[in-house]
Amino acid sequence: MKSIILMGIKHCGKSTQGRLLAEKLSLPFYDTDSVISEMTGKSPREIYSSGGESAFKLAETAACKEIEKKLEKENAVIATGGGICNNSEALALLHKLGTFVFLMSSEKVAADRICREAHTDENGKLSNLPAYIAKENPSNIQQVRAIFHDFYEERVRLYAGIADLSVKVDGTGGPCPKPVNTKRILSALGLNAEIN
Repeated sequence: MKSIILMGIKHCGKSTQGRLLAEKLSLPFYDTDSVISEMTGKSPREIYSSGGESAFKLAETAACKEIEKKLEKENAVIATGGGICNNSEALALLHKLGTFVFLMSSEKVAADRICREAHTDENGKLSNLPAYIAKENPSNIQQVRAIFHDFYEERVRLYAGIADLSVKVDGTGGPCPKPVNTKRILSALGLNAEIN
């Protein structure tokens, strides 16, 4: 078995499923965003806000190199940041390590999660939004959803083209229970382990 590299849109469950899979398979778990924070002392959002996309890509690539060093003698489960589909250097490093699994979340579920995290500050401005939405300065949740729509379509197209496997993580009425999604991922990878 190779390392399992989870990718997908923000809030699709990469970190949650990564931890569950790592526990089930007795593998170490790495989250590229967490490794970025450990290495820089800043969150990915802070790096992106202060240094832009190029600074963030450099930090993300450095984090992937750090993970690669740690995995010289073992496999792992790795959760990636939502924008890794636009970082060819980081993708090349990770793809040498294992299998890319695209966790496909519906637009509605992903947008609902983003909107739930949004806050209105004391000036009436929306905050706590992903950088790609915040830079468009939406004034209400409807605008957030409209901005997200085009972004979602583009990201799904990119991920589908990169992934070795795609796994649907929503049901007809919304997100599936976590153990159901874990079983779906294991099944797609040909690992028929039962989740306790």
